[in-house]
Amino acid sequence: MINPVRWENERLVLLDQTCLPAEEVERSCASWTEVADAIRRLVVRGAPAIGVAAAFGLVLAARESATRDASALRSDLEDAIKGLAATRPTAVNLFWALDRMRRVIDAGPDLPAAALAERLLAEAQAISAEDLAANHAMGAHGVALVPEGARVLTHCNAGALATAGYGTAVGVIRAAHERGRLAMVWVDETRPVMQGSRLTAWELAREGIPHRLISDVAAGFVMQRGEVDLVVTGADRIAANGDTANKIGTYSVAVLARHHRIPFYVAAPWSTIDPSIPDGGSIVIEERDAAEVRGVAGRQTAPSNSPVYNPAFDVTPAELITAIITERGVVRPPYHFA
Repeated sequence: MINPVRWENERLVLLDQTCLPAEEVERSCASWTEVADAIRRLVVRGAPAIGVAAAFGLVLAARESATRDASALRSDLEDAIKGLAATRPTAVNLFWALDRMRRVIDAGPDLPAAALAERLLAEAQAISAEDLAANHAMGAHGVALVPEGARVLTHCNAGALATAGYGTAVGVIRAAHERGRLAMVWVDETRPVMQGSRLTAWELAREGIPHRLISDVAAGFVMQRGEVDLVVTGADRIAANGDTANKIGTYSVAVLARHHRIPFYVAAPWSTIDPSIPDGGSIVIEERDAAEVRGVAGRQTAPSNSPVYNPAFDVTPAELITAIITERGVVRPPYHFA
C-alpha cells in the first residue's frame, strides 16, 4: 500500500511528492517546523494528508517542549498550531485536524508534558486510521455509481498520496477496478504542478489500473467523442451549500461534464465539509509562486517579466455536482450541510 504519511521511530516520515515520479524519496521530520515546511513545499499535499501530517506535527511540538513547565508547553503548542495553520489556507482538513488536537490539549491542562505528548500521539494516530477507513468506505459507496465498463476522468490527485492511504476519488476508482467495473481512467495532467501526470498516473501505473494521460485541454475533446462515462474528483473544502473548492481546473471540467451530460462526482471525507461557510464565495483561495506557471520541470516556458496569476484552487458551484461521495454515504442535491 502507498503510505505517504507515517509515524516511525519517533519521527514523521513523508514520501516526498515533489520527487515523484522519477524517484521515491522519504523525508523524516523531527520538528513541527519541518512538517510545516514540508506542507508548504508540497512534499506532502492533498487535504486529508495535510491534516494527518499537521496532527503529527503537534506531537513533535509537544516532544520538543517536553522539558518545559505546563504553561510554557501550552504556549509552544499554540505557536505550533498557528504556524501549521498558516501553511496553506484552502484545505479545511488542516484546520479540522488542528482543532481536534487543540481539544486534546484543552482537555488535559494539568497533564505532565510526557503524558500530554502521548495523548496527542494517540489522537494523531486515530486521525490517520479514521481517514484510511473513511477512504475505503467512500470507495464502497462510490462504486455503486460506476457502470460496468466505465471510462472515468479524474483531475489532480485524490489518491493514496493525498490521504492516509487508498484515496478519495482514486479510492472510488480503485474500488471499481477491484470489482471489475472499470475499463480505464483518463488522467488530466493538472497544470501547473502536474499532480495528475506526476502523481495520479504514478499511482495507477504502480497498481496496474488501466489509464491514459491527457493534457488538461484535451478533456473536452474526449468527452465530445463519447469516451467519458463519469468524472470523479476530490475536494479541499466543501461549503454548506455544496460549492466545492478543488485543484485549479476542476471547475472547467465540471462545466464540460454538464455540457456533455456526464455525471460529475466529488469524493471527500465528511471532515472536508465546512458548514461554517455558506457558499464557495467565502472560501479562501491560495495563490502560489509565479514560477509554477512560468516553467515546467525547471525549464522556463514564459518570459521572466510576464505577470502571472496562479490560483491553486477554483470553486465548482453545487449545481454542477451530481453527488458528493462521503464515508457516510452518497449525498445528492440540494445540499444542506449544517
